[in-house]
Amino acid sequence: MRRLSRLDTSPFARLWWSIDRPALGVLSLIILIGGVVLMAAGPSAAARMPNVDQFQFPVRQLIFMGPTLLIVTAIAFLTPLQARRLGVFVFLGAIALMIYLLLFGAEVNGAKRWLYFAGMSLQPSEFAKPGFVVAAAWMLAEGARDPKFPGGAIAIGLYGFFALLLLLQPDFGQWALITAVWAVMFFVAGWSWLWIGLLGVVGMGALTAGYYLSDHVAARVDGFFKPETTETYQVDRAIETIANGGLIGRGDAPPVKTMLPDAHTDFIFAVAGEEFGFLLALLIIILFAIFTARIMAVAAGLKSIFAQCAATGLAAIIGFQAIINIGVSLRALPAKGMTLPFISYGGSSLLATGLTVGLIFALTRTHQGVFRRKDIMP
Repeated sequence: MRRLSRLDTSPFARLWWSIDRPALGVLSLIILIGGVVLMAAGPSAAARMPNVDQFQFPVRQLIFMGPTLLIVTAIAFLTPLQARRLGVFVFLGAIALMIYLLLFGAEVNGAKRWLYFAGMSLQPSEFAKPGFVVAAAWMLAEGARDPKFPGGAIAIGLYGFFALLLLLQPDFGQWALITAVWAVMFFVAGWSWLWIGLLGVVGMGALTAGYYLSDHVAARVDGFFKPETTETYQVDRAIETIANGGLIGRGDAPPVKTMLPDAHTDFIFAVAGEEFGFLLALLIIILFAIFTARIMAVAAGLKSIFAQCAATGLAAIIGFQAIINIGVSLRALPAKGMTLPFISYGGSSLLATGLTVGLIFALTRTHQGVFRRKDIMP
């Protein structure tokens, strides 16, 4: 295979030399580990379901991985201005679908989150997250550029409307995630600690209201703070699964993962700990930390306020989602259905994460005078 040269002007060569390769390398390791771990988790999850082939989940994940990598690559080619337009379009489309689901969607387990068509399912809120970050970053940047423009107020309005839709579904986990991401973006945009503190107060108020108004939320919170009084079967099995792995994996010990619900999705980190031990579990944590920190460090060096806010917010989605998923498996956080990016099984989550990463690479690529200034610094 011909090596890519810096003198090569082909599109893929320009992409290779302009993309952040350390972040790409870390991401590649996460994807590789995800495939291996799902091969271990998929059969045990399938065994708990009637008429499901033992390799159905790894095979379907592999099928979705193809379009996901195409999405990452195609979006990475975009200029920041094109990425901004795409993010806003995705946000508006996902919000429209969320409204449709609230009005006409089928209720599953007390929530209206999934759109079903052609034998497949789609969760619009997964795609709304990166779109919201891009749209809010645009408004924050415009407000910083022109003090007369109410960019901050519009960004707050976008957050409020998106948060309301998530709470109406209801999906408190996604709401908590997007609120944390929103606080990070506020900080990067240079807003005062007073506003960030006010956002924290509002968030705590919403969580308190959710505890008293939603039996589902109350059960999750009680299961975390008072496990002896509530049903905590999933988390208990997750802890046992991780402990069974020891330092380098369970070896010949009988597996506990066969008793773990959602072993291929919400609790796949526990399966990684059991099959490959503490060392791989620690490596997964380190890789997500490196990826998030690397993107945020690159974003800090960007000259565009929009690109800074958007890239940081998108990286925060990946980082916070990993923290929530791993924290639940370790009983460090209340139970919440949240996938581990690029590792957990799930088509919507995988495609949406691909969209997020593609936008990250598009916003953080280096540009060497090829584009107009407004394309690079909208």
